[in-house]
Amino acid sequence: MKMQLHSPTNLLILSLAVSDFFVGLLLMPVEILFTETCWFLGDLMCALYYYVDFIITSSSVGNMVLISIDRYLAICDPLRYTSRVTLDRTKICVCLCWICSIFYNSLILKDFLRQPDSQNSCYGECVVVLNYITGVVDFIFTFIGPITVIIVLYMRVFVVAVSQAQAMRSHITAVTLQGSVRVTAKKSEVKAARALGVVVAVFLTCFCPYYSPSFVGQDIEDSSSSSPFVVWLLYFNSCLNPMIYAFFYPWFRKSIKLIVTLKILQTDSCDANMM
Repeated sequence: MKMQLHSPTNLLILSLAVSDFFVGLLLMPVEILFTETCWFLGDLMCALYYYVDFIITSSSVGNMVLISIDRYLAICDPLRYTSRVTLDRTKICVCLCWICSIFYNSLILKDFLRQPDSQNSCYGECVVVLNYITGVVDFIFTFIGPITVIIVLYMRVFVVAVSQAQAMRSHITAVTLQGSVRVTAKKSEVKAARALGVVVAVFLTCFCPYYSPSFVGQDIEDSSSSSPFVVWLLYFNSCLNPMIYAFFYPWFRKSIKLIVTLKILQTDSCDANMM
């Protein structure tokens, strides 16, 4: 099982799962606790909370971009995929994604981190407001830029996948044993591309309301008391991602079943067939 799941694609999915896990572990409980009550943890914890919030959200978007690039290379350039996309290079890309997210949000929130209470209208409030310029920068780098890259790559993947399907249907009568293995591999790649399309659609649905003020030139406000539906919709994207991958990937469901039933603790669990 260990070697079966050690692939660049699964490593990228793992990184996305880590960011989604932190949303459920750190961000959602705080949002539940302080939606209807005052913030009593102080300015330092307020600054730390939103700093972590922005880092996790940005890294999640970055991981989605990396996954789309991985699927693009796997389907559009399959002959060179294994030589160009290796585990070591993928690990470097994942680390750079998180490091860039930390550095980027340090710049975006530098004024807020210096004075966390500068936008508070009353005592016991925790709010971060991105002004028009900062909001536009964040809108471009966290939403417009990534979603443009993802959609362009996905459209290219879709065109190639359709052409491959047509070619397979036209040569189906001449399929040999070796060819049938190749067809199975292509089907798995198409399924991965389909999963990416669903993830993109969910991403647009969950992120558009949050960034809608940027469309009309308003400041983006994120607080524990304002627009709870928009904030929860943003977090809900992280809840849907694992469900999407569980639906499209049988190995994901098998792995979860092994973990939940504690069969992973058995000595022969490493030999289980997950594919």
